[in-house]
Amino acid sequence: MGHKNTFTLTFLVITFIFLLPVFSNTPPKATPFKRMLALVQQEPVILKYHNGPLLKGNVTVSVHWYGHFTPTQRSIIIDFFQSLNTSSATHQHHHPPSPSAFSWWQTTATYRGGPCTLIVGDQTLDDNYSLGKTIKTTELISLASKSKKTSNSNNIHVLLTASDVEVEDFCMNQCGTHLPGRVEKGKTVYAWVGNPMSQCPGECAWPFHQPLYGPQSPPLVAPNGDVGVDGMVISLATVLAGAVTNPFSNGYYQGVESAPLEAVSACTGIFGKDAYPGYPGNVLVDNTTGASYNAVGVNGRKFLLPAMWDPITSKCKALV
Repeated sequence: MGHKNTFTLTFLVITFIFLLPVFSNTPPKATPFKRMLALVQQEPVILKYHNGPLLKGNVTVSVHWYGHFTPTQRSIIIDFFQSLNTSSATHQHHHPPSPSAFSWWQTTATYRGGPCTLIVGDQTLDDNYSLGKTIKTTELISLASKSKKTSNSNNIHVLLTASDVEVEDFCMNQCGTHLPGRVEKGKTVYAWVGNPMSQCPGECAWPFHQPLYGPQSPPLVAPNGDVGVDGMVISLATVLAGAVTNPFSNGYYQGVESAPLEAVSACTGIFGKDAYPGYPGNVLVDNTTGASYNAVGVNGRKFLLPAMWDPITSKCKALV
């Protein structure tokens, strides 16, 4: 089935950090990563280009909803997808509001090959849990493939699982993943992200929930009022950025192919200026709701988006 590309969240514990592997690139049958202590190290982030194809131009994102999602939950995620598209982002404004989710996505245009424009395609619903509520890693592609095919040459088929669906290695090793598809007339990539609210909000919805390990400072208020779905947005941002800049495990990454650090996973835990392990950084706060955010999207949505590695400066770039 290919390798899985995932990212890790790290939390500071005195002078040590617990490494919480939430997005890994290990084969499906590999032994799960164990949490371990490691010295805090500030190593330079350099994502090397490995000469493989990237997803550029118009890329259709087809979505398969597995399990029960409320209409509000679905609208939050679809608004996030549409906020990354320049035509959608400027539909209500002559220029996207600043800081914008669109400007965050524009960093992917600085990677080799130019811009990537995400277009929301068809959506399919499976709220009857056709494969049950326990999903194996080997079933992710078959479920993601249920989203309708498009005529566009480049596609990302996204599978989103509800909070009561247990996916193999979910929480233990990953919050989501992207999987290579095919490179023929067009390029196809598969992706999956789960709602962590019922299973591991401290790992996959941080910083909107207190972490399982590390400093127990008060969590941030989720910008859309849904800790699980706002956590999914962070995971989706990580997976989508990795999917377009390292879709077939030979694009941009640091480290080894089997466990790469990608565009966003190389910058895990950084959301604003002065971030450090366990602290997301200085972000914006809504004066009315008290919610934390760093990006504005369509329909007045606000999101908290992770930093992305900028190939121009070779540094992790946060919106604020």
